[in-house]
Amino acid sequence: MASIDIGDLCGGVVTGITRSHGARVTLDGFPTKALGSVGPLDLPWGDARPDTLEVGRRITAEVTAVDLDECVVRLSVAAAAHPELWAFLKGLERDAILSGTIAAIESFGVFVALDDGPAHPVFPGVGFITYPELAWQHFEAVEEVVRIGQRVSCAFLQFDTWNGEARLSLRATQPDPFQDFAADNEVGLTLPGEVTRLIPFGAFVRVAEGIEGLVPLEELAWASVEKPEDVLRVGADVLVVITGLDRERRRLLLSLRRASPRPAGPDR
Repeated sequence: MASIDIGDLCGGVVTGITRSHGARVTLDGFPTKALGSVGPLDLPWGDARPDTLEVGRRITAEVTAVDLDECVVRLSVAAAAHPELWAFLKGLERDAILSGTIAAIESFGVFVALDDGPAHPVFPGVGFITYPELAWQHFEAVEEVVRIGQRVSCAFLQFDTWNGEARLSLRATQPDPFQDFAADNEVGLTLPGEVTRLIPFGAFVRVAEGIEGLVPLEELAWASVEKPEDVLRVGADVLVVITGLDRERRRLLLSLRRASPRPAGPDR
C-alpha cells in the first residue's frame, strides 16, 4: 500500500459490484486482494449507468485517497477519462476569481464557460452556479440577475467531482448588503418597510434595498391572526420592530405588532 500514492494512475480489473453500483477492483501488482474501490460518484462524468462497470472489465483510474486502516484505495474513473480537466479543477484554490460567459440557464442552476481551462465533455460549461449563489437579494427569475452571453467573474467554491464542475459563486464577488445592514441596526429598532410576500406562516417585509425580514404569523398583530391576508396586503407600507438579527445565517426577524400600541384589556 505504501507504493500507491494519491494522484497515481492505476490499472486493474473489476472483481465485484457494490450495492450502490460502485465496484471493487483488483489492482495491477496487487493480485491477492481487491484493494481498489470505485464509488458511484467516480464513474465517467455524464454516464451514471450502473453497467458502466462490470465484473471482468479492465479500467484505468486515478487514486484519490488511500485508507491505510481499511486497506482500501479510492479510485476515480472520471479523473482518468478526462485528465486535463481533472488537473485543471484540482489546481483551483478556494475563492480564486474565475471569469467566463454564461453559457446556459437551467432550472437547477447556471452554466459558465470559463475563459481558462479545457471545455467540459458533457455540459455547456465547466463552471456552475447554483441559484442561491447568484445574488444576495431575492429574485423571482434568474434573468433578473444574469443572461446567456453575459460576462461574469465568480469566486471558486469547490471542485464537484461528481459532475466535473467548478462550483462558483457570483454573489461572493459582491458586497453583502446584509452585513452592512446588521452593522447599522440592532434588535429593538423600529423601521419603515414594505410588504413583499405573504406566506402561510407570516410575511416578508423589505426594510432596505436588498434586505427582507420575516414577520412570523404571531407577530403580525396583537390579536390572533389565522392568515396574513387577513391583516396585510403585498405592497403595503408598514412599521416593524427588529426582533432577531443573525449575521452568520443572514436572518432577520421582525414584528408588526410591537411597532403599534398594545390594546387595553386582559393580557393576551
